[in-house]
Amino acid sequence: MTSPAAFRDQGNWSGGYYELAIEVGSSDDARLQAVLSALWAAADVNGCFGRSDREPGEQDSVPCTVDSLAEFGGHLHGQVRLPTGQLVVCGCVAIRGGDDSGDWLDFYVPLGALDHAGLDYWDGRPFFRSAVMDEWLAAIGAEVFTRAFFDLGLVGFEVSGCADAATLAGKLPQRRSIGYLLPLGDVLHYGAANA
Repeated sequence: MTSPAAFRDQGNWSGGYYELAIEVGSSDDARLQAVLSALWAAADVNGCFGRSDREPGEQDSVPCTVDSLAEFGGHLHGQVRLPTGQLVVCGCVAIRGGDDSGDWLDFYVPLGALDHAGLDYWDGRPFFRSAVMDEWLAAIGAEVFTRAFFDLGLVGFEVSGCADAATLAGKLPQRRSIGYLLPLGDVLHYGAANA
């Protein structure tokens, strides 16, 4: 049986990503670092590694920093325990916006690992959804927000860039095919997927 926590099993990294995508805001290393540190701690990620093709015991850990993200092509990898108790591979990727737009930081668990962990994430609708994953990722996002402010969080299957804080203008959509973590002042509001 394949372990969903095995780095070398490339099947664990396949199929797309169930994610918490965080719109950090302005393109600023210090702000991105604050969100990255808060995210890694809130998710309680085991390890921080630059490569996904070697097991954690076969590579040195790297600092959980913006510099490490840059060194390893924007990605960092680790292992995380799902709410079901299963240990799975996970990662994060930074999407740097530059001067014209802000940065995003996406924390993800690949669908291949969810398959190997036996977690249901699709119920026949024309999109992937898991109430267990949604609630868990939303809780991680809420914990991140207590440590590092961000502009928007999105929860679901490959949600990065599906919306942005400026377009939402402080209002949650009434019909939501993904989850939204929207700050209003110092309070973070969660709008679960409902469509």
